[in-house]
Amino acid sequence: MSGIVLAIATHNEGKKREYQLLLKEFPIRIKALSDFQKALNLEEEGTTFEEVAKNKARTASRLLNIPALADDSGLMVEALGGAPGIRSARYAGTGATDHQNNLKLLTAMAGKAQRNATFVCAIAIAKPTGQVVSYTGRCSGIITQKPIGTEGFGYDPLFYYPPLGRTFAQLSPNKKNKVSHRGQAMGKLADDFERILLWLQS
Repeated sequence: MSGIVLAIATHNEGKKREYQLLLKEFPIRIKALSDFQKALNLEEEGTTFEEVAKNKARTASRLLNIPALADDSGLMVEALGGAPGIRSARYAGTGATDHQNNLKLLTAMAGKAQRNATFVCAIAIAKPTGQVVSYTGRCSGIITQKPIGTEGFGYDPLFYYPPLGRTFAQLSPNKKNKVSHRGQAMGKLADDFERILLWLQS
């Protein structure tokens, strides 16, 4: 079982370490795309976070011929019909900074009384056969009138989480991970990983 290698469909070493830490109790070796000699360009295809994660995982698994994991996450704002949605990272355009995305969101929300929003994270694991399993985490909050806090990244300064009375950018990474959409999805993955290992070997 210790011979199982799981590719994480990212070049981000930080994300690789995050999954290594999450799954450290399990007999599995985790590699990022940069650990392979093949140059992989994974397109983000799909209309939902789950579809995008599944498609990236399937593509990476097929090209590398080993199991692969991919995730996709973002913010859905009710008053904007679910935007920025799967375009969260590039809401203000390709290559947009967090500041630019936040500014565009605040501009779009100007004068709106309804400010409910949901962070969503989907994680998918695929086998080279195309079979895939996925896990989704959600966290509900409210879009603030201005950025508050200096922690985190992305839309964290604009996402007020009522149960803790803080924005995500006012929470320590540990506190945020306990309640966040990403933390929830990763928790579901870890809780189910014994079954996933058996599935990967079948």
